[in-house]
Parts: sequence; C-alpha cells; structure tokens
Amino acid sequence: MPALALNHYTIRPRDLDATKDFYVDIIGLTIGERPPLPFPGYWLYCGGNPTVHLIGKREVETPIVDPQPGAAKATRLDHIAFAAENLPEMKKILADRAIAYEERVLPRLGQTQLFFRDPDNIDVELNFPFAETPA
Repeated sequence: MPALALNHYTIRPRDLDATKDFYVDIIGLTIGERPPLPFPGYWLYCGGNPTVHLIGKREVETPIVDPQPGAAKATRLDHIAFAAENLPEMKKILADRAIAYEERVLPRLGQTQLFFRDPDNIDVELNFPFAETPA
C-alpha cells in the first residue's frame, strides 16, 4: 500500500521551549492536542494536522552530539518545507528577529522560496505561490 500523505516529523531539540516558540512565532504553527505521553513535548499543528512533534528529554535516551562550531553541517535530513503565504510579512518577521535567510525563485515555476535555520540548525524552507513573487 503506498503512502497517502506526510504524517509528521519529530525533533529532539536542545531547548524544547525555544524550538516550540520558533515554530509557533516564526512558522505560524499552533500548539495542539497531544496524548499524555511519559515525557515532555509538544505537537505543533499546521492546517489542523499535527505536523511537527517536539520531544523533550526522556529518562533513557541516546545523547545527541552536536557538531563543533563552524563545522560543515552533516546530516542526511536536508530540510523541511512548508507551503506559505504573505511573502512580505514573512520577510519582515525574519528581519525583525534577525534571522538570516536566503531567497530563491524556482526556475520555470516562478515560486519564491525562503530558506533559514531553526534553533537546532535544521534547515526550513517556505514556498510561496507564484502570484507573490516580485516581478
């Protein structure tokens, strides 16, 4: 049976609340219902779906070793992408919070993409419709 849709992805953040705040305040996700699991965390919703799961420290877990500062990013997860709208507002939000971003326009499709990093150095991509791409 083929997959039907992306269900969610899970992050084990360095700072649970800082990462939650980033995805709520910057990306626009909302905190939603989460089962009573035996460890801290959040389920963040996008369009009514629990898309991003954040899990806090558990009693027994494998530690995550962060790369040394300045080291090249080495992970098999390249980026997470969201459909978005209101490109000017998003650029203002990122600028107001001093979040560096890269802007690209997809060849042929003309969609504008913004790329930036979350508090755990995960690349985030926002895709805006063609109608919002500046002429």
